[in-house]
Amino acid sequence: MKHFSIVEQLLNMTLLGTEWILWLLLILSVASIAIGVERFWYFSRQKRLDRDTIEKFYRTLRDRDFNAAQKLCQENPESLEAKVALEGVTHRDAGINSMQEAMHGWLMRERKDLDRGLVVLATLGNNAPFIGLFGTVIGIIKAFHDLGLNPAGGASVVMAGISEALVATAVGLMVAIPAVIAFNYFQRRIKILTTDAQAMVNTLVAGLGDDYLPDAASKRVKA
Repeated sequence: MKHFSIVEQLLNMTLLGTEWILWLLLILSVASIAIGVERFWYFSRQKRLDRDTIEKFYRTLRDRDFNAAQKLCQENPESLEAKVALEGVTHRDAGINSMQEAMHGWLMRERKDLDRGLVVLATLGNNAPFIGLFGTVIGIIKAFHDLGLNPAGGASVVMAGISEALVATAVGLMVAIPAVIAFNYFQRRIKILTTDAQAMVNTLVAGLGDDYLPDAASKRVKA
């Protein structure tokens, strides 16, 4: 019965070479590019409200003209600020506290769409170099194995194998660097959008004022 050697089995796996690692990195690179393009298109559609629009929205709240406030939000359907403001105006009858909770809950749900795909970019940015390094190690093992089978080949056999193996590390870095850049860029965009949305929450509350009572509560007070 042939003796089982785990070292021999692992060696046989490494002798497959680095080509499959390179194909894996190529597939990951395509996935990274696809996610980056989709996220760039998504964020390019997100519009920020200008200062005049925000001031106009604030005045409609001070005047208690909620129909105008809703119309103003609906005129900006691609703005995260307008969407969260519309959510708040829609829930105004429940009181300021409930309105704030509704807006914060809406932002938390929206954050899932903002973050979609970014975990893949972060994972590739952190791990693609290690995948490339793994391919390099495999290539070096194969190069020395080939030298053992052909000692007469000398250094040329090893150098050819090592140079091929180093390509895996280079490709790993080529996949990781754009992924990291894209991840940081999109994280910055998310921070700007969510900050603007939170500022709109504060603007809405300030526009209603501390003395604001919804219609139902006002009737109870008068009664």
